[in-house]
Amino acid sequence: MSRVIARTVDYHTAGEPFRIVTDGVPELGGTTVLAKRRYAADHLDATRQLLVNEPRGHADMYGCFVTTPNDDGADLGAVFFHNAGYSTACGHGTIALVTWALESGRVTAVEPETRVVVDVPSGRLGTVATVVGGRVRSVRFTNVPAFVEVTGCRLDALADGGGSVDVAYGGAFYASVDSGAAGISVSPENVGRFIQLGRQIKRELEQQRQFCHPLEPELRDIYGVIFFQDEDASPAAGGGDGGGGDADRHALVQRNVTVFADGEVDRSPCGSGTSARLALLAREGRLRGGESLLHRSIIGTEFTASIVEETEVASRAAVVTEVEGAAFRTGSHVFELDPDDPLNTGFRLR
Repeated sequence: MSRVIARTVDYHTAGEPFRIVTDGVPELGGTTVLAKRRYAADHLDATRQLLVNEPRGHADMYGCFVTTPNDDGADLGAVFFHNAGYSTACGHGTIALVTWALESGRVTAVEPETRVVVDVPSGRLGTVATVVGGRVRSVRFTNVPAFVEVTGCRLDALADGGGSVDVAYGGAFYASVDSGAAGISVSPENVGRFIQLGRQIKRELEQQRQFCHPLEPELRDIYGVIFFQDEDASPAAGGGDGGGGDADRHALVQRNVTVFADGEVDRSPCGSGTSARLALLAREGRLRGGESLLHRSIIGTEFTASIVEETEVASRAAVVTEVEGAAFRTGSHVFELDPDDPLNTGFRLR
């Protein structure tokens, strides 16, 4: 007989999948979500692999274990996972998780807005869901402070184009690269090249120096590489607004693709990566408090984001950001493992 491993509810946020484990795994040990992340890595990694790997998942699958928050100040906690392990932040996942919490009744939905507080490994996130006719239409989250770590890094990966790389923190460390410097536009036919470049840039940056949050040593290393390009305010070419709306009302419009974990490609505009981009745009003077960025993904879906506060992190300038998008349920699953299955927890072709 097959053994039930986990029950999940799946969503997508702006096209990016998110698999929420609702039952079948034990309560994660640890008093904080960051500690629960360590517990999951030590005790539940076979479950992560089974849910992410083929044939039940794919190289670009993302998900979370729902868990208790750090204390009574939050409504729920989440430990995020992907093809290479466990992330410290996930903006698109936060949007999907809050949508699920309200639609499932885990948290009571109240119109026109419901506030939900979520503890994630990078910190505590306040979120506000817009609820119309009993349905969640969008979720915006206030992220942990974002700051610029380093600018102007020269890498062999970009030697031909003469470009440089900037690194900023938005719940995780993201490298930002002007796609023009890489000589390629942010479009689906270039995904293979972006994966190759993303892996190379991550490797080179981590060879040059260490990246570590000044207040929490577990928040470290380059998580993702963001390739971006400026766009005009014309309608998106690829999909609904996902919280974006009329581009004319935004101060800046950009398109990006984020390569993270082990060559994983974000179909959404990347929520925590968007916060990192806002820190850089603020440093460059291109976006001020109260102005909004319309952030498009490689498939044309959209998040809106803005800087809501200036602050400091360990004596360095930082910004508090809000990011908004929408998530939609795609299905529910009962995942099983046949003890005779030679593929066991699965495989990945890349």
